[in-house]
Order: sequence, then structure tokens, then C-alpha cells
Amino acid sequence: MNTAIHWFRRDLRVTDNTALNEAARRAERVIPVFILADTAWSAPEVSPVRRAFLRRSLEALRARLTDLGYPLVFRQGSAVEILPQLARELGAEAVFCNKRSEPHAIAQDEKVFHALNAAGIGFEAFKDAVVWEEREILTQAGAPYTVFTPYAKAWRSRRVPAPRPALAAVRKWSVGVAPSQPKDAWDRGDKGDGWGKPLPPAGEAAALAAMNQFLEHAIFEYAEARDFPAIEGTSRLSMHLRAGTVGIRTVLAGVSAARRKARTAAQQKGCEVFLTELIWREFYHQVLANFPHVATGAFRPEYDSLKWSLPGTHFQAWREGQTGYPIVDAATRCLNATGWMHNRLRMIVAMFLTKDLLISWQEGEKHFKRQLIDGDLAANNGGWQWSAGTGTDAAPYFRIFNPVAQGERFDPEGAFVRRWVPELADLPADRIHRPWEKPSAAGSLKYPARIVIHEEQRPKCLAMFGKVKSRR
Repeated sequence: MNTAIHWFRRDLRVTDNTALNEAARRAERVIPVFILADTAWSAPEVSPVRRAFLRRSLEALRARLTDLGYPLVFRQGSAVEILPQLARELGAEAVFCNKRSEPHAIAQDEKVFHALNAAGIGFEAFKDAVVWEEREILTQAGAPYTVFTPYAKAWRSRRVPAPRPALAAVRKWSVGVAPSQPKDAWDRGDKGDGWGKPLPPAGEAAALAAMNQFLEHAIFEYAEARDFPAIEGTSRLSMHLRAGTVGIRTVLAGVSAARRKARTAAQQKGCEVFLTELIWREFYHQVLANFPHVATGAFRPEYDSLKWSLPGTHFQAWREGQTGYPIVDAATRCLNATGWMHNRLRMIVAMFLTKDLLISWQEGEKHFKRQLIDGDLAANNGGWQWSAGTGTDAAPYFRIFNPVAQGERFDPEGAFVRRWVPELADLPADRIHRPWEKPSAAGSLKYPARIVIHEEQRPKCLAMFGKVKSRR
């Protein structure tokens, strides 16, 4: 074809981008477009830190595309209305984009397809955010997997495709439409960001730099180090995978290269455990695609009848890091300040909300969505339902983390707690996760008392789930 539009969404990069690569392969001229919808920018469930990260990622993408000879066409409004109009204006014969797995995004793409089809313009969406999607990996009975371990085994048995080539530069540019973004759209975004705190480097170059640094060093200690929030033992790639500033095939190719460099069994294990985490991400995306009801309720529908406590003062204390449990409070204060939370801490915090405070996982899921820089519906929902005991886990509700034991095991010297809960900085390591025992330091006296007693809440949680199980 002569002209095609590539519609950028959750794929803000020029390397290993399936739809962009296909557009460049099949069309003589490719026009990159980004559409900033009002809801995507200002909706309350979209965290300010993610909006800020999106903007910086877009600025990096725009600069890179301009260097290659493809100035980014920026519009604001409804894609259903803008894309047919823009395609006619540019003489584009088709719109290419990469798929999204969220139910509302799938519904929007259906509307876009019909609008473009009515205008005689093609619309093609490609798998890109995951390696295997929807029903590509099925059980022997032909059903989607609902348990992770056999899914992971099936996933590992397949050959991962190589990364897609980067977009090549062009010599000249002529689109017949202003490529620069409307100034008022950015200005309105600036006023709505609400994020005046430090932000991680954004954009494709920053993503590749973060990936390479992790793959050169930390991946080899990942199996052990990943659970300790006080050290830099994780990849920090989740925000880049969420924004699409790095492609999953690129990451997996890097993991394979690191695995070949591993010299010891421990280093090999680090690579394998990190790969498992990436497969968890794929698992939750296929769960969302095949069981879209998880976006609004429990994976196991019987658990929708659980009698959760109403969010009130306990929920407010949990959000603000004032529960009286140091590892929980340090985690939530870190989230509020940075927009990011360590994966081990996400599990601890989620378990505490659902199994100590007995507040619905959906309240926590919404809060994380409003706060996380890497807020992804599939992963966020899957993680919360796993922690709450309403998800895909085979024996869900019996797993109840003790927040004190978790703190003592994964922050043994209290380094992470001291950073985010300065009231406890002077306590010795053997008491920092139990500040209620013999409080003496002035700071510990200012730290709040426990809002619940874990040992008393655990049987209440088991009884709450037991009532539902007994009715089955």
C-alpha cells in the first residue's frame, strides 16, 4: 500500500514494535500518530505518576521519530472520530496498531474498526505486548490455563520469536498535516499531572539502559536478592513494559543471552526465576483475555459473596502508612512518594489489607491503580486476587502472611523501614519490626499503635472464607 498510519498506544518505541514494523514493511509511507484521549489523561484511576511518565516517554518517542524522519502526529479526542478523519486527510489506506488486553480497550478497538471500515479504511491490530496471547496456549482439553505451574511449563516448551527490527530512517517527510502536538493538550496535561516528585528516566533509550544494566549484573543474583526491598535486586522494567518503551521479545532475548553467560548454578537460577516472573505477566494477561469478568469481580465467582469490612479509618490508615506494622507502612509510604512498590511488598501490603483488615481486594486494586507508575490491569488484578485468595491459586485463602515475620525475614536489619518510617530509625534491628514491645525511643513513641492484632485477625479471615466454602 502507499500510506499507512501507525497508531501508537502502549508501544512507545521504534524497536521490536510489531505493528510499526509491519506498517513499514507493507506501506511505502508510514505516518506515526498518537491520540491523547481526555479520559486516558485525566481519569481518576490513572495515577499522576503514570501520566507524567507517559508524557516523558512520548517526548522521547517524538524526538526519536523526528530523528528518523517521522514527526509524530499528535491529536486529542476520540480515536473513533479522529482516525477516519485523519486517514482521509492523509490518504492513508489502513491503520496499524498493537493489541491491548483490557476489556474497555477491546471494546474501543471494535468501535474504531467499524468506523474505519465504514470509511473504506483498513484496520489491523497485532499481538505485541505479550509473546503468547489469549488462546495460543491451551490445555490438552482445549481450554485456557487457570493454574500457573502447568501454564508456565507449556509456555517454556515453545520457541520465543526474535525481536522485530527497528524502524529505518527515511530521507524526507511530507504528510500534509501539522505533525506537532496541540499546545493546549500538553498544557492541560501539565495542570492535571499533580506529580512534582522525582521520576525515573522515561523513553526507549532509558528502558534499554535499565534492561542492559539489570541483565549484566543483578539478574545473576535475582533468585535471592529479588525479595529484599532494601537492595536493588529487581529489574524495574515493569514501568517500561507497561508503557511499551521496551518490547517483551527484546527482554526475553536479553534473558537468553544472560543465561548463556551464567557461570554458576546460582547465576543460572537467577535467570530462570526472572523468566518465571515474566511468564507470570503473560499468565495474567491471558487470564484477563479469557476470563474478562476478573476486571469487575473475583476469578472464582463464589468469592463475590464474601462479607468484606467496609473501608473506613482502617483503610485510610493503610493508605497513609499508619497501621502500626512497620513493613506495611514503609511499603505504602514508598508507594505514595515514588509511585512504585517492590513486588514482595505488594504481596505483604495486599495480604494485610485483605486478610488482616478484611477489606476487599478491589479497594486495594483501585488504590494501586491510582498510585502505581506501572499500573497494569492484568498484573495488578492478578496480583491482588492471588493475595486475597479469590484468584487462580489452587489453595488460595489459607496463605496468610504474618507482617512481622515478613519484615524480619526480608528486611532483617530494618534498612528499608528506617528509610521510610524515620520515627523508628533509632530502634535496634531485633525490635524495629515490633516497636510495640518495650517502646523507649522517642520516635517509636510517636509511631502509631497497631490498628489490629494479626493473631486475632487470622482466624476471622479463615472463618469468613470458610462460610463461603461451606455453601458450595
